[in-house]
Amino acid sequence: MSAHDYWQMDASAPELYERYLVPAITSVWANDLLDRVKPRRGDSIIDIACGTGIVARLAEQRGHAGRLVGLDLNTAMLAVARAKSATIEWIYGSALDLPFNENSFHVVLCQLGLQFFPDRPLALKEMVRVLKPGGRAGLSVYSAIERTPGAHAFVQALDKYLGSEASRTKRSEHLSYDAQEVGDWAKHAGFDVVHVETVTKQITFPSILDYVRFQLTATPMAALLKDKGAPDRERLIMSIADDARSRLDPSMLAGDKLTFPQQSFVVTASIS
Repeated sequence: MSAHDYWQMDASAPELYERYLVPAITSVWANDLLDRVKPRRGDSIIDIACGTGIVARLAEQRGHAGRLVGLDLNTAMLAVARAKSATIEWIYGSALDLPFNENSFHVVLCQLGLQFFPDRPLALKEMVRVLKPGGRAGLSVYSAIERTPGAHAFVQALDKYLGSEASRTKRSEHLSYDAQEVGDWAKHAGFDVVHVETVTKQITFPSILDYVRFQLTATPMAALLKDKGAPDRERLIMSIADDARSRLDPSMLAGDKLTFPQQSFVVTASIS
């Protein structure tokens, strides 16, 4: 199964992703990325691996007035993005072969996508290629999963109940490299100025049960339970949630909510 096929979610999953995971997680990192890159009014911007488009949509809400493009390989996610904004250009395409000419954009953004690309150096070179002289880029990638205790507890519980390969998809969201290595990738791709910061955000879900349920229904991990009947699915979700709860510091479960630190490397870079 190719990476492209693996990330084609069923019809309801992208809507669930937008409804629950975007407010809790990806909007947090999207706002952080935009705060660091600071697109100017009139800048042309491309959001690569845009998903349901939260980065591009927030740029639009902040008063962006130039060309605004979101690109992704997942047609179901793009359908949700189009329903959310009719003024942004939503384009099907690959980060490894961007369908744009050189010098097309002032700003390239890629939130939590680089870790999934099968050829990261090529993806970064493509970002450099489509930037205008003086162009800027902002990228974020999750660091090692052990630095995000909510996700780490979840994958351990997942493997316990569904087998040692069950957590492969979730673990693939996180990089085992350090910040310097990530910065070196950008430099080798052709960025002239590169800054990498290790950033931690607090993530909150209504409960550990909700976090586990969303992971197993609103992401590609839904495939793990697709052959189970509804009662079996619910029993497994509850068992995985209980096991994950037992692995977390009680302070992260205060008030019956789930609150945990999530760490990412955030790269800001530019070309001459």
